Amino acid sequence: MKNHTGIGEYLIQRLCAYGVRHVFGIPGDYVLSFYEQLRQSKLQIVNTCDEQGAGFAADAYARVRGLGAVCVTYCVGGLKVANTTAEAFAEKSPVVVISGAPGMKEREKNPLLHHKVREFDTQKKVFEQITIASTVLSDPQTAFQEIDRVLHAAIRFKRPVYIELPRDRVAVPGIAHHQPREIHEASDPHALSAALEEAASMINSARKPVILADVEVHRFGMQDQLLKLAEKTNIPVAATILGKSVIGEQHPFYLGVYEGALGREEVRQYVESSDCLIMLGAFLTDMNLGLFTARLDPARSIYATSEKLSIRYHNYEDVRFKDFVGGLLRARLRRRTLSRIPRPKRPALPAQQAGAKPITVKRLFERLNSFLRDDTVVVADVGDALFGAADLFIHQRTEFLGPAYYASMGFGVPAGIGAQLGNPKLRPVVLVGDGGFQMTGMELATAVRYRLNPIVIVLNNRGYGTERHMQDGPYNDVLPWNYYRLPEILGAGRGFAINTEAELERALVASEQQTDSFCLLDVRLDPLDRSPALERLTKRLAERI
Repeated sequence: MKNHTGIGEYLIQRLCAYGVRHVFGIPGDYVLSFYEQLRQSKLQIVNTCDEQGAGFAADAYARVRGLGAVCVTYCVGGLKVANTTAEAFAEKSPVVVISGAPGMKEREKNPLLHHKVREFDTQKKVFEQITIASTVLSDPQTAFQEIDRVLHAAIRFKRPVYIELPRDRVAVPGIAHHQPREIHEASDPHALSAALEEAASMINSARKPVILADVEVHRFGMQDQLLKLAEKTNIPVAATILGKSVIGEQHPFYLGVYEGALGREEVRQYVESSDCLIMLGAFLTDMNLGLFTARLDPARSIYATSEKLSIRYHNYEDVRFKDFVGGLLRARLRRRTLSRIPRPKRPALPAQQAGAKPITVKRLFERLNSFLRDDTVVVADVGDALFGAADLFIHQRTEFLGPAYYASMGFGVPAGIGAQLGNPKLRPVVLVGDGGFQMTGMELATAVRYRLNPIVIVLNNRGYGTERHMQDGPYNDVLPWNYYRLPEILGAGRGFAINTEAELERALVASEQQTDSFCLLDVRLDPLDRSPALERLTKRLAERI
């Protein structure tokens, strides 16, 4: 039987099958026909103000839901999401980048069409460097197979992929093929058995084992396995800043965030004194390791990720991350008595009478700690928004998002949109500096359009605060905005100018009650004010300038 499914229609079907329900982006003439197909499908188009906003939103959506999609036009749109795609690659977020492109017939004789940079494949060459798989759907005979290949790679490796769709191929029927089953790539049984035997022996003989859990536990949906392993063995768990909220912070086994010398000293001492550190899905980045102030001895470590497994100095090839963790759950690991461990500080109740004292970063985060609820997802932009948030008490797992490795400013507001659309049961609290807000903060218009209600807290210190503490100069200043008046421009939402502790208290109470649109808290801080975490960080960074 002849297949009548068009290439664009098949792509939509496969995105739906993987659980995608929203596609973020901005239309352009090379992708308009596909946008019309999207409009008539089960997928909802989310038009953002700018392509970068769409890319950040799709990234956050993927982190919350498992797969995200952004759809843009050729080059002028595609190259604007190169930065957000690079972030998704660096931090293992499976985003599908769909770019419209000139039709194949239009490309004959190599004409100078609008949006073209150099050659017609220039954009694809760029994205080959920042995605795990890429394709141009130019051939109807292989288009369906290519779509499945690329989407499978996104799910398998938890990294972004690139699909280029020439506009004269959108409605062309493709050739049916057998859809691949979700194949579990098996581990080498001998390598897996040997690795588990060595790991179990090391764990059982240890006096003070610790689990250090990171981002891949999030990405591969292994939070339940992590929790079962901790409860089976009574081994305490710490998280990195990138993996924060991998386990609920109220859990009795949870130590806190480990950041080398930049984190809480009691957590650093406990982790670094462990004689068996079980690192699960960890990225050994400068940010996760406190700018390489961490002292983690490989001779006392088990290091398991989707790409590598090493135990002490032994490397094991062809052992899958999920198989190894599953094997640990089945292994005969002795259950030990949980010793007294450092715990993150539970949020203190706010003062009964917040006074007229000027608001500070320290006070802001103290108050936010008691403001967060079980249905809150914290989205932190780069800077003190991220570093100060490391000490926030996150109630449930996977309720903290931040670009804690790639560290691109502008993530916060659009990521809040993506997170809430990815899980409508969560209300975002977005923490963003004034510098980051000026990059993508007008995506609040998107929140209004799609009836979302994030609480956006702008840490307004009149510039790039992190850099100011490393090396100051006029280049760290930004033009001061009256951020709290943006609701007047957008015709929705509510804004608050906050200079004192009492004003913060009133604004948070009002924001909690206002659920039909966004709230924006313009928190005016001294330009030199900073959290203890940022103070430690900038001191370390300044030494490297």
